Amino acid sequence: MEPTPESLREILGRCRTVAVLGAHWEPERPACYVPEYLHGVGYRIVPVNPAGAGRTMWGAPFVGSLGEIGEAVDMVDVFRRSDRLGAHQAEILAMEPRPQVVWLQLGIRNDGFAEALREAGITVVQDRCTLAEHRRLGVPPHRPTPAP
Repeated sequence: MEPTPESLREILGRCRTVAVLGAHWEPERPACYVPEYLHGVGYRIVPVNPAGAGRTMWGAPFVGSLGEIGEAVDMVDVFRRSDRLGAHQAEILAMEPRPQVVWLQLGIRNDGFAEALREAGITVVQDRCTLAEHRRLGVPPHRPTPAP
């Protein structure tokens, strides 16, 4: 079930707060420059990576897990290998409230993981880059979302 350009545009237009699972601080890594781009066009970014403890990027401190996020997020943008997604399934399903969307970055695909999240009512996008899709679809920037 591949998303249409219209559904991708709607997702990127609706979502405002994005938890970036696997966020990184090295500027040459996609897990750094993609959230940097998203932050620059008005998304609130919550970086998630236990190795980032003590760091702050995109106006927010790194948290070690999705369960440590103290606010609702609209989307979880995933920068983790496909074979590691199973370890995050329960964590995503335990989020309260659950995210509307889980977006697996370019090169990341796990149909079983995606189906389990869809059965729980979460929209899943696989194997697509949020930065590339945002640019390609001409999604207008958001007004910056203030921290809670």
